[in-house]
Amino acid sequence: MTLRVAPTNHRADRLLLGFSDLRRLRSERPLVFERGRGIFIIDERGKDYIEAVSSFYCATLGFSDEELAEAASRQLRTLPMYPSAIHRTTTPVLELAEKLAAIAPIPNARVHFSTTGSEVNDHLIKFMWYGNHFADEPLRRKIVSRLGSYHGSTIATAALGGGSDLHASFALPMQESILVSHPAWPKAAEPGEDEAAFTDRLALELARAIEAAGPETVGGMIAEPVSVSCGMFPPPEGYFPKVKAVLDRYGIRLFVDEVVTGFGRSGHMWASEAMGLEPDTVSCAKGISGAYMPLAALIMGEEFAGRLERGSDTKGWFAHGGTHQGHTVSAAVGLKVLEIFERRDILGHVQRLIPYWNRMLDRMMAHPLVTGSRRFGLMGALEVALPGGGEKGMAASLAVGGLSKAVYEAGLEHGIIVRPLAGCIVMAPPLIITEAEIDELARRLEAALDQVLADSGKVAEAV
Repeated sequence: MTLRVAPTNHRADRLLLGFSDLRRLRSERPLVFERGRGIFIIDERGKDYIEAVSSFYCATLGFSDEELAEAASRQLRTLPMYPSAIHRTTTPVLELAEKLAAIAPIPNARVHFSTTGSEVNDHLIKFMWYGNHFADEPLRRKIVSRLGSYHGSTIATAALGGGSDLHASFALPMQESILVSHPAWPKAAEPGEDEAAFTDRLALELARAIEAAGPETVGGMIAEPVSVSCGMFPPPEGYFPKVKAVLDRYGIRLFVDEVVTGFGRSGHMWASEAMGLEPDTVSCAKGISGAYMPLAALIMGEEFAGRLERGSDTKGWFAHGGTHQGHTVSAAVGLKVLEIFERRDILGHVQRLIPYWNRMLDRMMAHPLVTGSRRFGLMGALEVALPGGGEKGMAASLAVGGLSKAVYEAGLEHGIIVRPLAGCIVMAPPLIITEAEIDELARRLEAALDQVLADSGKVAEAV
């Protein structure tokens, strides 16, 4: 029997919600969730939804793992907080740093903890500037990133992603940012351009951008192995080797942002392993704690960390810290996540599930609204368009934001949460999902697609 909870009378117009229509909160109550059950999340009226994007790609172990809840509770009763700074820390923080360094895709790694992915990438920029200053390369302040990527919501990290409209809206300082094209293959290919020519063109664009900025002013390039915010495009064959060759030519570091792809999403602990990348740093968050507690980490190679140590030697200390960086409860949960990964063989489960996931995506191609699909590990994107090319006219009538937004809204009605992005539907379910739950996900998504298709027919008749 489903427990149904009466909605509260709390006012919504006192809340400012990100990625939302702020004025809508004055007149319409947002969707309010009360509890979770595995891959499902349940709203205040008792309706369940499959969270097909693990919230913000973060609830990798679902929404009701008792072991993670108990790890947090136990640490709260033992020592609820203590800052990791001023040559002081706690046992869980020390242990987690050691275990992360041992599994990192970087040899002899060192670890610095933050609270969110945005914060860890912001710290990455700050640390690069600091290290370069004490390595007699103070001009190397600029960072290359790709248009449409997402590296965070701080002033510095927002300048590394998105597009010109976002930058203009927030009047972001862009003098340290160098933006190049995202490898959206094959969508962004020029007529007649094959995969090799496409990656050659992007490598040449990168080299020219570095030359235009002045190679002596460029410190690094930050890149996600798979940039989800662009519509979940896995990189084409040869892209990263060609990028790395350009960076090496100019002595520029590769910073890999694994905030989304780290901790099993690819079927490996790191997408860097799956792709054979050799990063100078790795940014991770989200899955590091299953999102049960705020936790993020910057994993650094010897050369990068050595520059920070050189600055500390010169000044007598490393003048950086924060109250909740390396929070002891978060670290305790992170340790339990790593234990669960090993004991429950989460990576093996994901690897076994990926072929079934891919077959489901292939089956979805039979739907009249689905025109293409992309996949990487336990992630997928379905491109959607109205039959007959009526996307621009009728889709706008279906929902503000186009057809993918209409599918998202219909999905809510049918009990599934997807992410509408760049004309497609992105999904990245919790890693604990089963084959039967993938089937149920597909059933609910097909029902949403059917509803949008039927609504589009009504719009066409009205026109």
